[in-house]
Amino acid sequence: MYSKTFSVAIQGIEGHMVQIEADISDGLPVFSLVGDLSCETKEAKERVRVALQNTGFRFPPRRVTVNLSPADIRKDGTGYDLAIAVAVLSAYGYISKSDFNDILFIGELSLEGEVRPVNGVLPMVYAALAQGVKYCILSRDNQEEASVVREMKVIGVTNLRQAVDLLEGDLDRAVYRPSGGRTGAEQTDQTEPDFKEVLGQETARRAAEVAAAGMHNLLLIGPPGSGKSMIAGRMSGILPAMTFEEQMEISQIYSVAGLLSGETPLVTKRPFRSPHHTATQRALIGGGTYPRPGEISLASGGVLFLDELPEFERNTLEVLRQPLEDGWVHVSRLRGSCRYPAHTLLMAAMNPCRCGWYPDRKKCNCTPGQVRRYLGRISRPLLDRIDIWRKIAPVRNRILLQ
Repeated sequence: MYSKTFSVAIQGIEGHMVQIEADISDGLPVFSLVGDLSCETKEAKERVRVALQNTGFRFPPRRVTVNLSPADIRKDGTGYDLAIAVAVLSAYGYISKSDFNDILFIGELSLEGEVRPVNGVLPMVYAALAQGVKYCILSRDNQEEASVVREMKVIGVTNLRQAVDLLEGDLDRAVYRPSGGRTGAEQTDQTEPDFKEVLGQETARRAAEVAAAGMHNLLLIGPPGSGKSMIAGRMSGILPAMTFEEQMEISQIYSVAGLLSGETPLVTKRPFRSPHHTATQRALIGGGTYPRPGEISLASGGVLFLDELPEFERNTLEVLRQPLEDGWVHVSRLRGSCRYPAHTLLMAAMNPCRCGWYPDRKKCNCTPGQVRRYLGRISRPLLDRIDIWRKIAPVRNRILLQ
C-alpha cells in the first residue's frame, strides 16, 4: 500500500517542493523515515505515531517506510508532521485518496493530534503556488499568514481528525476567507514618526531626503544631542511606499525569522532596524548552524541604523561590505547554503571623537592622535560604500523654542 503527499523545504527564503511517500509492507513492525533529515524532522515518526494513536486510528503491526524526496535537499523543522501523518493514513486506507498532487500540507503535530503553527509558512505557500498547487492545509494559527498569497486556497485546521474529515469532503467549502475581504495586506497601525518634528538641521534633513530618494547610504557626524538618532528614526517614513512584490519579499524574510503573526501577516511598512553596538557578526549578517536571517536582511527594503558606529567591533562591520555592494547575503555552512536579500539603506551615526565634542575645545580634551585613532576604527573600504557624509552641529535653543 502506497501513498504520497507534498510539503515544502526552505533554504534561505526559497522553497523547494518535497514529496512525502509512505509505503506499508509486510515485515517487522518498524516506522522509518529517510531522506536527509535533521534531528527534529527524524523525531516526527514518534510524534506522528503517538498522535495517530491518540486521535483514534489503530493499525495492524506492519513495516512503515516514509521517504522525503528529493534526498539531496536538507529537511529541517517540524512542518512535515501533518504531511507524513496524512500519507501514512492514506496508505493504511483511512483516507480514500492516495495521491494529493494539488494539496500542500504544513504543520507540526502534538501528541494529542493538534496541528500547531510553524515558521516560514509564507515562502512555503509561495513556492507551492509556483508549482501548481491549489490547496494548502495547515494550522489555523498560520492561516492568516498563508492567505496573503491570494491565489492559494487556504484551509486552517486545529487537529488531525479535522484534516482527515476535510479530505473526505469538499475542500472548497472549508477555504478560509479573511473577514471583510481582507487578504492580510492591510495593517491597522499606519502611524510613522514625522520629519516635521525635527527642528533645525536643514542640511542634515536635506541629506536624509536625498538618501531616501535614491536609497543612498548616509553617515551623520555630530556631537551628542544634535538629532542624529531622531533623523534616523524618521527615515523609513519618508521612503517611497512599498510595492506588493517588495512586501512579499520582506514578509518572507520575517516569516522565516518567526516575526510574523496573525495580526501582521504581511509587512507593509518599510523596516527600521537598529542593533546595539555589541551585536555580533552573526546577528548582523545572519547564519548559525541552521542559517537564519540577520539584521541586514531584516532591514531589507528599509533602513539599517548603526548608532555609535566606531563602537562596533571592526571585524563585525567588515562583514557588511559585500552585502552593501551586492544587495544579497550568501550564507554557506556545513549543512547547506542559502541566500537572503539585503537591499538596505545603511544609515550610520557617530561622534567626531570619543567624548563627542571635537572641535569645541571648551568641552573636548581629546588630542589629535586620539581623534585620529577614534575615527580610524572604521575602515576605508566600508566608508567608500557610504555615499553621503554630513557633519551636523547642535541646534540653537532659540530654534527649538520657536
